[in-house]
Amino acid sequence: MTKLWSTKSSGTAPLWEFWSPGITNTIGPALGLQALKYISYPAQVLAKSSKMIPVMLVGALFYGIKYTLPEYICTSLVASGVSLFALSKSSSKTVSKIAHPNAPLGYGLCLGNLLFDGYTNSTQDNIKKRYPKTSGWDIMLGMNLWGCVYSLYMFILPGAGGFEAVHFCKQHPEAAWDILWFCVCGAVGQNFIFMTISMFGSLANTTITTVRKFFSILVSSLVSGNPLSDRQWVSVFMVFGGLAYQIYLKWKRTEPRSKDL
Repeated sequence: MTKLWSTKSSGTAPLWEFWSPGITNTIGPALGLQALKYISYPAQVLAKSSKMIPVMLVGALFYGIKYTLPEYICTSLVASGVSLFALSKSSSKTVSKIAHPNAPLGYGLCLGNLLFDGYTNSTQDNIKKRYPKTSGWDIMLGMNLWGCVYSLYMFILPGAGGFEAVHFCKQHPEAAWDILWFCVCGAVGQNFIFMTISMFGSLANTTITTVRKFFSILVSSLVSGNPLSDRQWVSVFMVFGGLAYQIYLKWKRTEPRSKDL
């Protein structure tokens, strides 16, 4: 709200630029949640942990962004490591749910989620490139404003579920408080997300979120006292190997600049 009523500086992206990523940013997460009805959570983690790859593919196909082969290797290594760890942690009973008869529908929804996320992040990069003065809060305002506009259909179309959600909160006020705190934490966290996208690009943001998911699984395993299997240790080295290689590549690119200074 502060950004909406403040004086708009010249050189920032106009709000109408965010109409298309606003659509994909609204539909994509909904597809990911819907997929949980048809596939298990480990299966969803397996699919969504490869989020960095569609970001790069959409960026290359739609906007002509050129990534180097080492960047593709790092991205694949991190995504593969997280996927391997998630599958290794799951019990045989949970993994067997991946072959459920509804699995094709669940994976199709995850694929749609990944493609929408890839378009969203690549479009944000393109907007930032064309309007360099666009800050993280400008992106946050544009995305959330259009997201609110598109979400109004929940209360306009019959049977969309908006009024049912309000009725549920009235019946379960404790759940309403949980939802409120969830929204507050999400709003605060979005500041860091969009600042990362604005300053370092969407690929860095998706790398952070994917690694965060890996650490969540890792800490959960350590706190619960479950020892890591050999396959899980392999996945640990895959993720940290990819990150270490990525850090090395960035250091190598910045080294000539420091010498020139």
